Amino acid sequence: MDPSRISLRQFRLPDVDDFLKWASDNKVTRYLRWNTITSREEALSYLQKVAIPQTYRRSICLDDRSIGYVSIKPGSGNDKSRARLGYAVSAEYWVQGIATAALKMAVTNAFTEFQGPVRVEALVEVENVGSQRVLEKVGFLKEGLLRKYGFCKAAIRDMIVYSFLSTDMIK
Repeated sequence: MDPSRISLRQFRLPDVDDFLKWASDNKVTRYLRWNTITSREEALSYLQKVAIPQTYRRSICLDDRSIGYVSIKPGSGNDKSRARLGYAVSAEYWVQGIATAALKMAVTNAFTEFQGPVRVEALVEVENVGSQRVLEKVGFLKEGLLRKYGFCKAAIRDMIVYSFLSTDMIK
């Protein structure tokens, strides 16, 4: 995949149909905390109320068409030194290097757009091996297993915590 075709930008309302295409896929939303989007109206509402207003939730774009998202949530107060990373990519584009390229851009942004973070962390379900590989390709360090740590889709799940420090090198 030519990296010049991949970009991150804020979501826009005209993204609704592209967003619905991947956000309605249970394979894509399986490990996300939000549920699969089932209608165009629900997709539009999600874009308006959740995606667009967030400080850093970017559309992962291929040739400027939305094929996924990446979010960075900086901590506050005593947690100001940390930021949390989340992402998803359309199943149609898995194993093409797109998520890796997008995360490299997002991690760089995390340390330049926000004041304070020295650490970006990601929590990944144990079964989500593909996401673990993406983080490792970017340069995240696997820190350990958090047993019964995350609540997702009506179950408490084991999670693996990954980190990337401002002093780390992107691979």
